[in-house]
Amino acid sequence: MDALRTPDDRFEGLPDWPYEPRHVEVAAGDGSGDTLRVAYVDEGPGEADPVLLMHGEPSWSYLYRHMIPVLVAAGHRVVAPDLVGFGRSDKPVDQDDYTYARHVAWMMHWLEQVDLRGATLVCQDWGGLIGLRLVTGAPDRFARVVTANTFLPTGDRDPGDAFFAWQRMSQEVEIFDCGAVVQMGTTTDLAEEVVAAYNAPFPTQDHVAGARKFPLLVPAAPDDPEAPANRAAWEVLEQWDKPFLTAFSDADPITRGGDLAFQQLVPGATGQPHTTIEGGGHFLQEDRGRELADVVDRFIGAT
Repeated sequence: MDALRTPDDRFEGLPDWPYEPRHVEVAAGDGSGDTLRVAYVDEGPGEADPVLLMHGEPSWSYLYRHMIPVLVAAGHRVVAPDLVGFGRSDKPVDQDDYTYARHVAWMMHWLEQVDLRGATLVCQDWGGLIGLRLVTGAPDRFARVVTANTFLPTGDRDPGDAFFAWQRMSQEVEIFDCGAVVQMGTTTDLAEEVVAAYNAPFPTQDHVAGARKFPLLVPAAPDDPEAPANRAAWEVLEQWDKPFLTAFSDADPITRGGDLAFQQLVPGATGQPHTTIEGGGHFLQEDRGRELADVVDRFIGAT
């Protein structure tokens, strides 16, 4: 599998990002025997139960920079991986190398190697589409879940006009500018150096193959290749009685209302202090990161 690795100097001097990456190799999964390097941040006391922060499209673990110090200060171990194709992880250059099933397999292999146990998953956007598959595929590794602006689609419901508009734009735009996409999904004006930090992993358009492909991988029709796997994942979630919290924002047109499905269908969501975080856009970690971190910390403490 032909893959690129973003030069390390692209990540030097990023604002509010002092964290050194750790790495593991995962099988590429194309029958070649190749491996891909997955980068992740691992901060806080190693003996503490981990909080797994999973980003989505087209961000990277930098999205959690407002939350990591809050959670570490509260005594949590914080683990934030970069999905394959993003951040400091390797980036296959052929869009056909990216499938939903491979993303799940890559991160399941990563999860097994890092050997997280007793984890709290915090997931947003594709961090939920992949992270919830990890939870349902390896439930013994997880103690609780926090979902924020995400969903687990089976293709049985129309994802809405906002999603299809985003999908079309992702394929038609000549230059896929990840920093600009993050800015469009926030309620706050980002500093130029922050927008540049979101673009740091992608020095050329060859590096954004995964970011371009992700919108096409969302199961938007009942016959999508991953629709059966997501239906099976929902069957597990509908039996999940461990603590499950929704913390969506109030200003995300794509996932608005998605929290209700989790609240109504997941047994572990019953009686939990579900919250709506005011003033946050799709990337609520950017807009209201400290508030979300406080919600996560209180939830862990209470459960």
